[in-house]
Amino acid sequence: MQQGFFVDDMFCQSHQFQLPLDYQQPDGEQIQVFAREVVARGQQNADLPWLVYLQGGPGFPSPRPESESGWLKRALKDFRVLLLDQRGTGQSQPVHAQTLSGLTPEQQAEYLSHFRADNIVRDAEAIRESLGVSQWSLLGQSFGGFCALHYLSFYPKSLHHVYMTGGIPPIHGHADVVYQATYRRVLDKNAAFFRRFPDAQVQCNRIADYLLAHDIRLPNGQQFTVEQFQLIGINLGRSGGDLALYYQLENAFVDVNGQSELSYSFLNAMLAEQAYQTNPIYAILHESIYCQKEASRWSAHRVRDDYPQCHYQSGQNFCFTGEMVYPWMFDQLETLKPLKAAAELLAEKSDWPALYDAKQLAQNTVPVAAAVYVEDMYVEFDLSRQTLNGMPNSDAWMTNEFEHNGLRAAGERILDTLIHKAQAIQDQLG
Repeated sequence: MQQGFFVDDMFCQSHQFQLPLDYQQPDGEQIQVFAREVVARGQQNADLPWLVYLQGGPGFPSPRPESESGWLKRALKDFRVLLLDQRGTGQSQPVHAQTLSGLTPEQQAEYLSHFRADNIVRDAEAIRESLGVSQWSLLGQSFGGFCALHYLSFYPKSLHHVYMTGGIPPIHGHADVVYQATYRRVLDKNAAFFRRFPDAQVQCNRIADYLLAHDIRLPNGQQFTVEQFQLIGINLGRSGGDLALYYQLENAFVDVNGQSELSYSFLNAMLAEQAYQTNPIYAILHESIYCQKEASRWSAHRVRDDYPQCHYQSGQNFCFTGEMVYPWMFDQLETLKPLKAAAELLAEKSDWPALYDAKQLAQNTVPVAAAVYVEDMYVEFDLSRQTLNGMPNSDAWMTNEFEHNGLRAAGERILDTLIHKAQAIQDQLG
């Protein structure tokens, strides 16, 4: 534990834990896992219940407190908050091409196979025991909700209340079912975007045709392709993302000696959009978050063939894709290239352990409150509803008021609503 510091009226303190890479071999290789404890000023020594925040992703660290606002402000009224950097992210033994460079593809794949929700939750359990906490509550955003559902499946006695936002996964079925649904959502988001900004269709076609005709390089030297341009459609699933995307398109071209070229500022923005470059777990393990005793075999790539609109050819209307990952990313994106062979091995891995226990969830007694977004582009509403229908003592706030990032846009209100819903369930249980 390191010496703490204040941000506004929040006291922040860091914790480092040495935990097993593989919990089946607890005395084997160890990894470092980081978490930041946050508590309201003056409450450092108070006996407060704990709330663990599980970040979305996979492959992204917990937020760094910058101000007492949003969901964190609401949480600190009642809780001592633990911001967990999930293994492989932030200060928790980060995973990227540099840190994996000394391993063979087979060793890389074996190492990375231990970075799914099951081991993230095992880390949380080890931390809970280390801190001497009998029970705590969870707040899971997006993939963090997937982790919370695993927690409910296998360690329910460790939990007091669970809050989930935009993160209720299906507990049965192949990843193909997920992508069939999310591609349809992506097409809906495209239609809404181009209705709102009709001139954007012309601009997107112009950019795509320019990329087909020229060898365009991003600031890191990587060739920029139509497929990469399509990836920024991930922003269409976020509140305000469509407007921000439109403004990026406005500045795509610049006049150079009477000729139009893609501007450096636009290309730099496109590189900044490729979070996979610095957070490769998202690309490598994204499809595995749906896998239980089966291989994904690049599900999104295969299912895309059912949606020809997503395969751009000059003369047709351009269409963005969403949060899907594709095998060609490991041929094109500079920092993913060294991980291509490992990614291929993991895409064919068919012995993934179960992530959820349907029998346990069907007899759940932990109060669960969830914000489920009707028009969510990342986590399909109908699949989330099916999961919740099979889980007693859960209450879903189903709303189209927010996009997938509702917790960031209106976190204080959303968390307050979920806290009250979970408490109402607790009161009924007695």
